[in-house]
Amino acid sequence: MSLDARLVVRRDGFTLDAVLRAEAGEVVALLGPNGAGKTTALRALAGLVPLDDGHIELDGERLDDPAGKLFTAPEHRHIGVVFQDYLLFPHLSAVENVAFGPRCRGVPRARARADAAELLGRVGLAEHTGKKPRQLSGGQAQRVALARALATGPRLLLLDEPLAALDARTRLDTRAHLRGHLAGHAGPTVLVTHDPLDAMMLADRLVILEHGRVVQTGDAAAITSRPRTDYVARLVGLNLYRGRADGELVRITDDFALTTATPQHGDVFVAFPPAAVALYAARPDGSPRNTWRATVAAVSRHGDALRIELTGAVTVAADVTPAAAVQLGLEPGREVWASLKATEATSYPA
Repeated sequence: MSLDARLVVRRDGFTLDAVLRAEAGEVVALLGPNGAGKTTALRALAGLVPLDDGHIELDGERLDDPAGKLFTAPEHRHIGVVFQDYLLFPHLSAVENVAFGPRCRGVPRARARADAAELLGRVGLAEHTGKKPRQLSGGQAQRVALARALATGPRLLLLDEPLAALDARTRLDTRAHLRGHLAGHAGPTVLVTHDPLDAMMLADRLVILEHGRVVQTGDAAAITSRPRTDYVARLVGLNLYRGRADGELVRITDDFALTTATPQHGDVFVAFPPAAVALYAARPDGSPRNTWRATVAAVSRHGDALRIELTGAVTVAADVTPAAAVQLGLEPGREVWASLKATEATSYPA
């Protein structure tokens, strides 16, 4: 079972045009800022939003093809969906919620309930089969929704922000178990999320959407090591610049260049972590090749460090210890020297 889709949906002032593919057993995460088109893509796959162009093909079968005037109703797609708020039937028990789909497909009541109870046991809810949704915790309700989506043996599983409604502790525990549950699904899974940790822990491959377009795709290692847009760079915590390389020197602007460790030629990206930027009150001794004057624009806490936003020849983020911030008197308006070792700057083709 595999998914092959080009999703084109046009709305006033916005167009989604994204190619999406997923193999059997693969979990693909759609990641992007608000308004990028993630939920529109998911709803199009589910048949809740019609395509204006493109196609959706699942396991070799065309479900949607506007050019051929083909549209498959949601109930005939054999797709399982877990919505952000789960949408469990409040008047039904957990086992009845899970058995609902098979019962609608003609499975006898006793068999549907037995299969539902077995599914709930697989997600760790064997002792909660008789409880109504209001008697379940957020994490338990999420697992009931997942079991319900899997109960009909869907060819494609769609998850819309499945952990967003959970508190931080429940989210941590549920995330750890969800990946194992997804591994039991034979078909492809498409997960929509705005949380990079959810995407990186749950998905085999990430697809980054911005303004309705796919801007980057790859596994977590490829995405985090070589971001290609400012959004992705911020997501993974890197400074990112685009410039033109001539050997180890990359010119970012007419007045600013960085020396990197790897020779390149032509248009490139340069990326480095905020922790690699050192700050000084005066020009550092030895004059490292990447040294420039900067002005502190903002100071904020970032984990155990302080994140310093600097302006000047370029805008850059630097992480320093609270002790270093006090020693340097870092506050908005303070002028400092910034330094970056060439070995800390990674360059790669744009």
